[in-house]
Amino acid sequence: MTYREALRAGRTHLLEAGVPDADLDAWYLLEFIRKRAGLPGDRTWFLMNDREEMPDSEAKDYRELLDRRAERIPLQHLTGEQEFMGLSFLVTPEVLVPRQDTEILAEEALSRLKPGMAVLDMCTGSGCIIVSLARLCPGIRAAASDLSSGALAVARENAKRLDTAVSFFQGDLFEEVEGLYDVIVSNPPYIPTDDISGLMDEVRLHEPVMALDGQADGLYFYRRLAKESRDFLKPGGCLLLEIGYDQGDAVKNLLEEAGFCNVCVKKDLAGLDRVVAAENRGCLA
Repeated sequence: MTYREALRAGRTHLLEAGVPDADLDAWYLLEFIRKRAGLPGDRTWFLMNDREEMPDSEAKDYRELLDRRAERIPLQHLTGEQEFMGLSFLVTPEVLVPRQDTEILAEEALSRLKPGMAVLDMCTGSGCIIVSLARLCPGIRAAASDLSSGALAVARENAKRLDTAVSFFQGDLFEEVEGLYDVIVSNPPYIPTDDISGLMDEVRLHEPVMALDGQADGLYFYRRLAKESRDFLKPGGCLLLEIGYDQGDAVKNLLEEAGFCNVCVKKDLAGLDRVVAAENRGCLA
C-alpha cells in the first residue's frame, strides 16, 4: 500500500465511523507516526513521496491509531499534544483538551498584564492558560490551582517543557491558595449536569467529567468565584472568566452582586459571549 492509498483508506475508515473532521484527522495521524519515528512527514514531503510503498511497521501503527480514533478517542489523546497560543502542550485523559475558544481568555489576560504583576489561574487543568501567560509575558509571577492531582501533574510537566516558572496549589478552588493577585483567570466547569450526556463522544466519554460539570445550572463555580476571589485580588485587580455562550448575563449579574465593578462581557470570533471581565472594588475607573 502506498502512502496515498493509506491516507485514502484512513479517511474512509474515519468517515464510516462518523468521526468529525475525518479528512484532517486521517492526515494528522499519518503525519504523527512519521514524526514519532523521527522521519519527515509534512505535507511537502507527502506530496513528493505519496506514491512510495508504506513500510509494514508504519502501516500497522497507522491502522491501530485509526481504529482508536474510530472509537472516538480524541485525536489529542492519541498524539499526546495540542497547540494553544502558538505553543505545544502535553495532553492526557486527566485534562480537558485546550480549545481555541479559550485563547480569547488568554489574550484578554495578556492585554492587562505587565512584568512584575501576579496572576493566578484557577482550575488550571493542563496549565495551558497560565503557562502561555508566563511564556508570552516574561516577568510576571504566575500561580495556578486545581483540585485534581492528575491535572496538576500535567500542568507541571507543561510548565517544565515550556521553561516557565509557575507555583502550583492543590485544593478546592482557593482552599490552598496564598497571596494577592493583580489578575485571576479561570475556565471553570460550566456545563449543566444534564447537558453532559448530550456532548459529543470525544468529550462525554474521554474528558474528565469533573472539569466539565458545572452542576445543575452550570453556574456553581461562578457563584463561588464571585464570592471567594475578591479575598485574593488586589484593589483594582481583575477577574477574567471563560463562560458558555448563553451565560454572559447570568455571570455578569453574579459578579455585580458580589461587589465587582466595570463588569463586561467579551465575545469570541464567532460573535458569541466568551469571557466576562470584572474589577475588584477599589479601582479608579
